[in-house]
Amino acid sequence: MVTVKDIIFGPLENETYSIMQILNILAAFVWNTDPDLLHLGPLTVRWYGLCWVMAFGLGIFIITKMFKTDGVKPEWVDSVFIYVFVGTVIGARLGHVFFYNWSYYSQNLWEIPMIWKGGLASHGGAIGIIISLWLFSKRVSKKSILWVLDRVVVPTALGGAFIRLGNFFNHEIYGHPTDLPWGVVFKFGEDSLARHPTQIYEALFCVLLFALLMYLFFKTDARQKTGLIFGIFLALLFTSRFLIEFVKENQESFEDSMILNMGQWLSIPFVLAGIGFIVWSYLRKPSANKN
Repeated sequence: MVTVKDIIFGPLENETYSIMQILNILAAFVWNTDPDLLHLGPLTVRWYGLCWVMAFGLGIFIITKMFKTDGVKPEWVDSVFIYVFVGTVIGARLGHVFFYNWSYYSQNLWEIPMIWKGGLASHGGAIGIIISLWLFSKRVSKKSILWVLDRVVVPTALGGAFIRLGNFFNHEIYGHPTDLPWGVVFKFGEDSLARHPTQIYEALFCVLLFALLMYLFFKTDARQKTGLIFGIFLALLFTSRFLIEFVKENQESFEDSMILNMGQWLSIPFVLAGIGFIVWSYLRKPSANKN
C-alpha cells in the first residue's frame, strides 16, 4: 500500500507504484483536525466529548416528543436520561475492559474507572442501556421494559452517529488501507495510509436507521407492537456492525488470529435477538400488543 510519505520521498527500493495508486493516494482526504477543541487552563475540551453531549442533548429532545405523543408523565424524561447515561457509560467501559483488554486491566484494576484515558465498547454500552432501562421500568414507569426500549432505541440510533463522529475526530477505530477515492489519511493515526473511514460508514448507517425508526414510531402502528422497534434496531444496527468489521482494523492484537473479530462475535447474539423480537412481536395477539 502506497503512503503519503512514499509519494513525497519516493518509493521503497525495488518497488514501483501504478499511476492509479498514485492518483488515489493524492486524491485521498487528509483528516488533520486536532482531537482537542479547546484548552481552558487545565481543562481540555475534546471533540469526542462534545459529540457525546450533542448525542444526549438531542436524545432528551426526541424522547420528550415521544413521551408527549404517548401521553405519559413528562418527569419520566429526566429519569430515563439519568438511567441511560449511567448505564451507557458504565456498560461501555466494562465492555471494553472485559471484552477487549481484560489481560491488562486484571493487573491494573485501579485504571478501570479512568474512562478519560479512552476505552469504550458499543456492545457493552448496549448491555448497559438494557440493564439500566430494566431498572427504570421496575422503579419508575412500571411498564414493560420492551415498551421503554421501543422508544429509547430511536434516539440511541442517532446518538450512535454522533459517537462514531467523535471517533472520527479522535482519529481512531478506522478501517483497513484502501485505494478507493474516498480513503482518508488520519494525520493523528499510526501511519499515513489512506484508510476506510469506517467511523463515517457507521455514522451514516445510524442516521438512516434513526430516520427509519422515527418513521415507524410516528407514522405507523409499529409502536403498538411491543418489541418490534427494538427488534428492528438490534437486527439492523448489529448486522451493519458485523459487515463493517470486515474492513475495520482490529482493536486488539489478539483478534488477528480469529476467524471473526470480537466485534463480530459480539454482534451475532444481538442480531439473533433482534430477529427474535421482530417475529415475537408479530406472533402476539393484537390485544396483547396494547400497552
